[in-house]
Amino acid sequence: MRHVAALAGVGIKTVSRVMNDEPGVSEATRQRVLGASQQLNYQLDMAAGSLRRTGRQTLSIGLLLPSVANPFSSEIHRAMEDALAPRGIAVFAASLDDDPEREKSLVAAFLGRRVDGLVLTPIARSQAYAIPEHSRDLPMVFIDREPVGVEADAVVTDNAVGAARAAAHLIGHGHTKLAYLGDRPDIQTARERRRGFIEELGRAGQSTAAVPVREGLHNEESARQAALEILTAENPPTAIFSSQNLITFGVMRALKELGASRRVALVGFDDFTLADMMEPGITVIAQHPEQIGKLAAERLLARIDGDGSAPQTYVVPSELIQRGSGELPPPAG
Repeated sequence: MRHVAALAGVGIKTVSRVMNDEPGVSEATRQRVLGASQQLNYQLDMAAGSLRRTGRQTLSIGLLLPSVANPFSSEIHRAMEDALAPRGIAVFAASLDDDPEREKSLVAAFLGRRVDGLVLTPIARSQAYAIPEHSRDLPMVFIDREPVGVEADAVVTDNAVGAARAAAHLIGHGHTKLAYLGDRPDIQTARERRRGFIEELGRAGQSTAAVPVREGLHNEESARQAALEILTAENPPTAIFSSQNLITFGVMRALKELGASRRVALVGFDDFTLADMMEPGITVIAQHPEQIGKLAAERLLARIDGDGSAPQTYVVPSELIQRGSGELPPPAG
């Protein structure tokens, strides 16, 4: 706060009034203070006073997920709650919506509340810009995607390996016309899954140039539209790999609309509730979000307790679960 006051040419009390949105400050002065705080990446420390009085941690951590509504995210959230509850640590979760600006804002909000640690699924090209210098020693663990610009533990799935396994499975059942439906290419996991899928086709001797690839599918409806487009085109694919659960839902709807659920093979990345109740059941590359959440919580606790070892990336293996959709053969002839 002293640095903000010096840069803005005002007293510390004036900075406090502005940051707490109190009256008695002119608009011109307010703008100078806000400009200085932004330039210095200063965030109001809402809990600092109480911490100075008690000398205690806040017994809380911030969990930033793509969307708390996504089943994958909610399972991670629950696993972390179960792991941290015995230590009396509360988990406060928020949705990033895969928006870099929202990521920056939410990180700043959690830092301002003096959480004891952060667990986040990053979307920004670099996380360095979001972590001010005075918080660089804050315990952090990244999940699902590895950090850029920050050294910290990460817990991820073997995305490329799992996608390659999906491609090999479909090829092994006789398919030579495969399609890939993926999420936004600026998302690390989406890039890795596409890479694994395409590279496996190349290893199998199949032409990758002619593979229908549709990316930027971030919700069920966009995936449905993309699936309808490729399935009604000339020389359509006989098998589809969908790279996350919301895309799988959209593909399932498209297949049902076209009456092709038993004609076109499907393997999805991410398991989901009732996948085994579909007709046919949906073959998936299953992640293990409960293991990811548990391991992330363990690593965060270790860092909070003073573990000073070099950061590592921990890979949780995915699993192919065969239920019928991925085992459909291509049409005869």
